[in-house]
Amino acid sequence: MSDPLLKLREIRKSFGDNEVLKGVSLEVAAGEVVSIIGASGSGKSTFLRSINALEVPQSGFMEFEGLSFDFRPESRLFPTPAQLQSLRARVGMVFQSYNLWPHMTVLENVTHAPIRLLKMPRAQAREEAEVLLSRIGLYEKRHSYPARLSGGQQQRVAIARALAMKPRLMLFDEVTSALDPELVHEVLVLMASLAADGMTMLLVTHEIAFARDVSSRVLFFDKGVIAEEGSPEILRNPESERLQQFLHRILHDRVAHSVSKSSGEGAQA
Repeated sequence: MSDPLLKLREIRKSFGDNEVLKGVSLEVAAGEVVSIIGASGSGKSTFLRSINALEVPQSGFMEFEGLSFDFRPESRLFPTPAQLQSLRARVGMVFQSYNLWPHMTVLENVTHAPIRLLKMPRAQAREEAEVLLSRIGLYEKRHSYPARLSGGQQQRVAIARALAMKPRLMLFDEVTSALDPELVHEVLVLMASLAADGMTMLLVTHEIAFARDVSSRVLFFDKGVIAEEGSPEILRNPESERLQQFLHRILHDRVAHSVSKSSGEGAQA
């Protein structure tokens, strides 16, 4: 068996007196899709942001494609700015908010990083961006500005922008949570196609059905630790009472939202 693409050991992160990550360890093989679920404040987004050091842990170890980090500040393996830049160039990340440059067209948003960071010739960057935009169904919008796009379209552009850097690993941090329900599907379809193509992915999500259908593994975060992990089957048959409660609440919230929406539409009619 080949070595994991990503290794994390004993990752710890605190904000003041609040220890958000309490020694989290994980290995991810190339081609795996790992879904991370848990309540707000459980540490899942902080953990994801620690992987590309947007949040630098106070301690812990990381290995990724020849890079080896020891996050203790006194360590000789503490990452240098150049190493962090190399890491982030190979780890794509997409957030809840699209973070597109509002003064750039869709095409300019997608080509900016490859030209600036990868030193890719402008013509090549444009050609590859147009291929990506065709794949996500937004080629016709390539000269539009983000403000002219729907939320779902903007999020798909954000994914294309990350893919333009040819990442070895993609991180998705609740990328559908800011979208209207009718726009969620188009983003999830794109993510499912990436998974089917063998992209290594870690995603924080509340889309339980999606996590069940596309994941190789599911991690349940609770109070800064991985409280339960396993195949997507744990979403059907959770072992811990805490995960059972979490999934029950998610289902209850979805039902309540559907009833509320139906009532509102009925009132408008």
